[in-house]
Amino acid sequence: MRISVIGCGYLGAVHAAAMAKLGHEVVGVDLDERKVAELQAGRAPFFEPGLPELLAEVQATGRLRFSTSVADAAGSQVHFVCVGTPQRKGEYAADLTFVDSAFAELAGYLHDGDIVVGKSTVPVGTAARLAEAVAAKAPGAVLAWNPEFLREGHAVADTLTPDRFVYGVPDGAPGEAATAALDEVYSAPLAEGTPRLVVDYATAELVKTAANSFLATKISFINAMAELCSAAGADVTKLADAIGMDNRIGRKFLNAGIGFGGGCLPKDIRAFMARAGELGADQALTFLREVDAINMRRRTRVVEMTRELCGGSLLGRRVTVLGAAFKPDSDDVRDSPALSVAAQLQLQGATVTVTDPEALQNAKARFPELHYEPVLDNALDGAYALLLLTEWKQYRNLDAAAVGAQVAEKNILDGRNVLDPAAWRAAGWNYKGIGRP
Repeated sequence: MRISVIGCGYLGAVHAAAMAKLGHEVVGVDLDERKVAELQAGRAPFFEPGLPELLAEVQATGRLRFSTSVADAAGSQVHFVCVGTPQRKGEYAADLTFVDSAFAELAGYLHDGDIVVGKSTVPVGTAARLAEAVAAKAPGAVLAWNPEFLREGHAVADTLTPDRFVYGVPDGAPGEAATAALDEVYSAPLAEGTPRLVVDYATAELVKTAANSFLATKISFINAMAELCSAAGADVTKLADAIGMDNRIGRKFLNAGIGFGGGCLPKDIRAFMARAGELGADQALTFLREVDAINMRRRTRVVEMTRELCGGSLLGRRVTVLGAAFKPDSDDVRDSPALSVAAQLQLQGATVTVTDPEALQNAKARFPELHYEPVLDNALDGAYALLLLTEWKQYRNLDAAAVGAQVAEKNILDGRNVLDPAAWRAAGWNYKGIGRP
């Protein structure tokens, strides 16, 4: 099929490359000339494992190209809109400026029978509004909503072999046409057994925010339990193992630590609360306020724990933060707990050095006042305290004895509970975990 992808950020670039891999003829459109030039040259403008190789592979086939002009989307049978929906400044609600702009520009190039597919995470009710706008400009085109479920660090696999498809379509013949088109787009993974669910617009819009809210709730729940474990002298990792054995609960997302960040979970649960309030159903989601509060409280607690680790004062203490990205295998620093902690420590008098395998350039743009060191050994030299705040493999595999020979004092805060406390303590370290005795 001929496919256009409007918006070539994290979601759109991966989606465009994956659709070409599935055999479709794809044009990706983005207004950022630098980004388009990088993608057209087969280079990923952000760090995502497997994406550079996928881009090189599909570029060689001639099935994928990139452009800065929406006019180049004309003639495509299916148009995917993959632009961002950031949090509005000073509000919880989502900013739909990019979504509205993308649909408005695309509408002038639609033809009868075209299928427009929204993939952005939007407040419920957006699709119905945009469907009317599309119908007014291009009566023969049909809008569908097909939420994405990508995990950063696994986006290529999640796009090519997803765990499910959700189609939000209108009633009647238009919905049948949209469903048939999406089935053709995704024919390869569907043939492999990927389940799909066809629903109305509102349900499709709610799926992503509901899923992210549930995952955020699990993370904040176990972090609340970590606070209780710290007070009681219990071990939150063993507690998580025990309750995770209940198949009604499961062990995933029950890892206590410094909390969640990134460009999805924080802004999605806040936008979910804001939209519920607009619909008069705000009481249904009041628990998410506490989920968010617990998550933000973890950052303050890590600063307090670091002060304790440093003997009661941060003034002049050299603290090395291992990790700037909000999660490993990503260079995304949006709402990163690690960077937030690093900035708070520096404000309170510590001399902070931040290191990360991939995210330092993005981190510098967000927090230029921090000191960054790309070479791990240099970052370790002379440190009074280490904070492992992003669980990159190279940090999880650090040798406690070897690192001990580089630092000034053997103090470490394991903010992700990924190190072996016994091994580090045996090597002479003052080890502190989150919710661990």
